[in-house]
Amino acid sequence: MADVELSSQRWRSFPRLLGDIGGTHARWAWQASANSDLQDISVQRCQASATLLDSARTYLAASGHAHPHSAAIGIASPVVGDVVRMTNNPWTFSINALKQSLGVEHCLLLNDFTALAMSLPGLTASDLCPVGDGVAIAGAPIALIGPGTGLGVSGLLRTADGKYCALSGEGGHVTMAATDEREAALLSLLRGRFGHVSAERLLSGPGLVELYRASCELHGRIALSLTPAEVSAAAIHASDPDCVASAFHFTAFLGTVAGNLALTLGAHGGVYIGGGVVPRLGTAFDGALFRQRFEDKGRYQDYLRAIPCWIITASTPALLGASRALDLILAD
Repeated sequence: MADVELSSQRWRSFPRLLGDIGGTHARWAWQASANSDLQDISVQRCQASATLLDSARTYLAASGHAHPHSAAIGIASPVVGDVVRMTNNPWTFSINALKQSLGVEHCLLLNDFTALAMSLPGLTASDLCPVGDGVAIAGAPIALIGPGTGLGVSGLLRTADGKYCALSGEGGHVTMAATDEREAALLSLLRGRFGHVSAERLLSGPGLVELYRASCELHGRIALSLTPAEVSAAAIHASDPDCVASAFHFTAFLGTVAGNLALTLGAHGGVYIGGGVVPRLGTAFDGALFRQRFEDKGRYQDYLRAIPCWIITASTPALLGASRALDLILAD
């Protein structure tokens, strides 16, 4: 009887408004019923709306949907308490006020990388690009890291009942460390500029630009005012040595941080790389260099060599992950 009631509660939570809100883009979708495909996926620039509620209302009006029963939204920010202040976006809002304004019965706000982590068990080979070798062990912890406007970090742990529990933290703000003299020089320069140099400071879209500027300064060259996309393009075409250096250091630092995360979680279920920066780097992302730095942990090299890594190529998996997170809450 309990299973029937839980199933009924989940069924009544549809239709759902689903969101994946980063520092730059707001992604929205509509899910009409349990297990149905997402409809009317839309990507808006966050700057186009004054608030999260405005962005949601713009989407609902444009897609012709009205009166969602529930909302599940991943957001690039810690979610602690009722008031959310986004890290790389000026939006600040109350979850309770958002729920009332949307008129929904359930309103789940969670970290965007927690939402992305919840999507991982449903990804297929066509949604992923492997980086190196290794074989995942079923049921083992899974790690997730993703450079975008910021650096998201999460993971999945399997519980005794066979379900997955997603981790919610701020691992992108760990202190970045150097592994050689060249990296030490880069970090020394950046510490003079920022004080604390976190992993996110380098492993993000803005981080590509900071690495480019630091390379220019170390080589006595004048840095141009480039965007992350321009740094990536110049690195891909090898048209600027400092952009090439930026992509090299980005790849190496990401391998170091991903290897640290894999060791911390014991991630024999694999390491997934999300976010938009790595796919946009294209051929400038050196998979062999990433694996070299991922595995370069002294006595634990063989331990890490056995762990597979994948780049997530699916376009909007966190939207479905947010819906799955709501399913878990309704089942409790």
